[in-house]
Amino acid sequence: MSFTDTIYALASGRGRAGVAIVRVSGPGAVASLEELTGKVAPDPRVASLRNVYRASRKTIIDQSLVIIFRAPESFTGEDVVELHLHGGPAILAAVMEELSGFPGHRPALPGEFTRRAFEHGKMDLTEAEGLGDLVNAETEAQATQALRQMQGELGRIYEGWRSALVSSLAHLEADIDFPDEDLPGGVAAAVAPKVALLKEEINSHLSDGHRGEKIREGLEVVILGRPNVGKSSLLNALARRDAAIVSEEAGTTRDIIEVPMDLAGFPVSIIDTAGLRLSENVIEREGVRRARDRAARADIRLFMTTADAPDIPDEFADLMKEGDYRLVNKTDLVSKRPKTKTAPRLFPLSVKEGEGLDDLLSALEADVTNRLDLSGAPALTRVRHRQALEECVVALDRFDASMEPELAAEDVRLAVRALGRITGRVDVEDVLDVIFGDFCIGK
Repeated sequence: MSFTDTIYALASGRGRAGVAIVRVSGPGAVASLEELTGKVAPDPRVASLRNVYRASRKTIIDQSLVIIFRAPESFTGEDVVELHLHGGPAILAAVMEELSGFPGHRPALPGEFTRRAFEHGKMDLTEAEGLGDLVNAETEAQATQALRQMQGELGRIYEGWRSALVSSLAHLEADIDFPDEDLPGGVAAAVAPKVALLKEEINSHLSDGHRGEKIREGLEVVILGRPNVGKSSLLNALARRDAAIVSEEAGTTRDIIEVPMDLAGFPVSIIDTAGLRLSENVIEREGVRRARDRAARADIRLFMTTADAPDIPDEFADLMKEGDYRLVNKTDLVSKRPKTKTAPRLFPLSVKEGEGLDDLLSALEADVTNRLDLSGAPALTRVRHRQALEECVVALDRFDASMEPELAAEDVRLAVRALGRITGRVDVEDVLDVIFGDFCIGK
């Protein structure tokens, strides 16, 4: 990947549209704009209407609004040109063809505009990831979390911790490298409380129930029960479409059926499973095994029985956990309906008649909202963040002010590197700045 190239790509959605935006970034962006339009480039950040010509100058491709963003005040930190064209496929193809003919110009690789923004210090890695999440967000909660991350809320937390550790490391390094200087006594002992406090903060951040990751990927809600209790009918009712086959024949569902949906603005996957029963059929046994496996990993479990046999079968009672939902379906088929207050989260239903579904949905929405609350501090959103933070904590756990200074400093250094990998900022110069700034060595 070379920054000497000028890259270009369609920045808006593909397909026919009223407007399509082609973005060009790099050292030749402004020159190619002037070649395309036959005019001197307009002032930065001023939208100008220009004809876009073919190289022969004999035909016009389109009329376009053009905007220039001069380096470093642009998304990528380079000179950037935007062509706001009409969104016809023929127009876009012609403009791309013309751009490809300019020296040093090539189509952008996937993510290359954002990569250049990172390399030029316009954003850190967490902000770049937030931008990607924002583009892919399908629910309000996903978009809110992604926007907060893109605006740097998460990165500022990690960078604050890294800066604190860099300061501690600098003091330790100075104590080792410059023993003859007039430095504060007991440097390692003075650093120890700061390290302990920071470790506590990171552990608290890690103990978030994977909230941020679940907002990105969605909570799993699994429907469980014996065959023919109405699991597939409930899935269809919640999804508001015929996602699963419904039949009077028991055991219709043999495999996992998963339907993504938006619940109170949060991403949720509703999962229908094979009926839980003992069977000699090889395929059905595999379906039950998969149902058990998915139930063990699910965030929310809905155990469904019927009004004429409301109890959970003993052979599957081991799957029940505190906080699971009990759904008693087909209440329309019995004269005496089950009591609703004999257990928490017990919901009598008639999926066929649509009775009880609103109460169940309201309870699920409240549950999901509580689990994935966005009002607090930003949560970590990726496995790589978690792994780096756990590595940082391991290094800080080893830190001991009474050990050899070189070993103590090495543990802090490893913790700094782990944090730096999250934001993409790992720089020994930071340590040197603190050393010479705090201790004025070399007077």
